[in-house]
Amino acid sequence: MPDSWLEISIDTPPEYVEPLSEIFRRYGEGGIAVELPGGFSPDEGESPPVPERVTVKTYLPVDNTTDQRRAQIDIGARLVAHLAPISQIREQLVSEQDWMTKWQEFFHILKVGKRMTVCPAWLEHTPEPCEIVIRMDPGMAFGTGHHPTTRMCMEMIERRISEGDRVLDVGAGSAILSIAAVGLGAESATGFEIDAAAARSGRNNIEINGLQNSIEMVHGTLPSPKAPPQRFDLVVANISAKVVIDMAEHLVSCVAPGGALLASGILEQRLGEVASAIESAGARIDEHCVDGDWVALLASP
Repeated sequence: MPDSWLEISIDTPPEYVEPLSEIFRRYGEGGIAVELPGGFSPDEGESPPVPERVTVKTYLPVDNTTDQRRAQIDIGARLVAHLAPISQIREQLVSEQDWMTKWQEFFHILKVGKRMTVCPAWLEHTPEPCEIVIRMDPGMAFGTGHHPTTRMCMEMIERRISEGDRVLDVGAGSAILSIAAVGLGAESATGFEIDAAAARSGRNNIEINGLQNSIEMVHGTLPSPKAPPQRFDLVVANISAKVVIDMAEHLVSCVAPGGALLASGILEQRLGEVASAIESAGARIDEHCVDGDWVALLASP
């Protein structure tokens, strides 16, 4: 572990979070933080605000790779700047201890849907009756409940899940959706994650919530013997439009009779492409919801 880190941040319109996050994820080390508004209460009928600007952050280790990583991020950001009014890249040198503290500053207690509360693992929270608390230490994985795609998935899982369901979570990241599904009554969940560091973070969160016997995190992707055809009552893919399109046949094939596919991570402008791919794979689109520029859709074979 290096002694110090270079914090890289940039402000962007929400619709360009995805490409900038991909640039930061590729050349950063320590995950991506997307700072979004909090402080709203779904229990009181409030909707999350749609911000005009979003801050995306990552961290670079200060070592012999720093200059090369920083140069690649600068090239990517300049390309995005031709399409959107993004800010200049900001830099700040932080110590290892400051780096760990800064990650914790990004996350706070968040209520999602009717019963779920996402609580950072380092905070104390006494649950109310019937409240489902999901304790998270995101580490180097995507998924805290603050991003619209994750939040929409959690809300749709809450409406769709039934006692005893088997869930497949593709692109599981922090395992937040698997943990939510089991907390809401699913019998089991199997998460797939191609990033080794994210898979480790997911396993850590599964242990924090005491769900090792109900959730399995697999470092890999579909197709896989661990995801046989027609096995899962709910298949969740909160990834990106491109990946959902590329994997549509595999995702649909894993849905059990009477089950459903929940796909998100999709920018609204690509909804038509994703819907066409899912329909070509043999499923029909039953519903979709929109949060800002992001879309989640539910389909069934």
